[in-house]
Amino acid sequence: MAHEILSKLKWLGHAGFSISTDDTTIVIDPYDIKECDQADIILISHSHYDHCSVEDINKIKKPSTVFVTEPESAKQLSGDVRLVKPDDKLTISGIPIEVVPAYNTNKDFHPKSKNWLGFIVTIGDKSIYHTGDTDLIPEMNTFSIDIALLPVSGTYVMTADEAVEAAKQLRPEIAIPMHYDSIVGSKEDAIKFQNALKGICEVAILSK
Repeated sequence: MAHEILSKLKWLGHAGFSISTDDTTIVIDPYDIKECDQADIILISHSHYDHCSVEDINKIKKPSTVFVTEPESAKQLSGDVRLVKPDDKLTISGIPIEVVPAYNTNKDFHPKSKNWLGFIVTIGDKSIYHTGDTDLIPEMNTFSIDIALLPVSGTYVMTADEAVEAAKQLRPEIAIPMHYDSIVGSKEDAIKFQNALKGICEVAILSK
């Protein structure tokens, strides 16, 4: 059940999440974090300061930490840095990671030409999709996922209404709103998202 994975998932605020298995901690886009375990794997979706935050990365990295990211972010990192692009697949510490596109369709903050990233991380037989900073994109029709972490703030990413449409396309067991209550967006966006999906899929609003 996806709920078993949900217990291993922690929202760090904004677009940041940690996923903890018995022996591996994966952190995605840490920003302005208050508390987080040391990371074995850090996934960075793109180079904007609220996703590639070196200050926050330094709080949780270890000498053995593996980074997975794109070239612009990689320039700010040191250590074991794996460069990837959309459609790449890799396995680290036995955990499959699929790299997928993330881009804007009706604004210019995240151009498709940048090849910035979303990630599908598989834990056991369940997959968690972190969209990165994106709008509703046609590639989402091709993803098979169990838990979807979807931005809802608008401005730089999907609005709550657009995130609802993304959830309808993705059909996850559980959808989790993110990218709000920090730089842009508010909890009202998350609640709007949750209410619109009643009877369609479960929505979990996580606490920081």
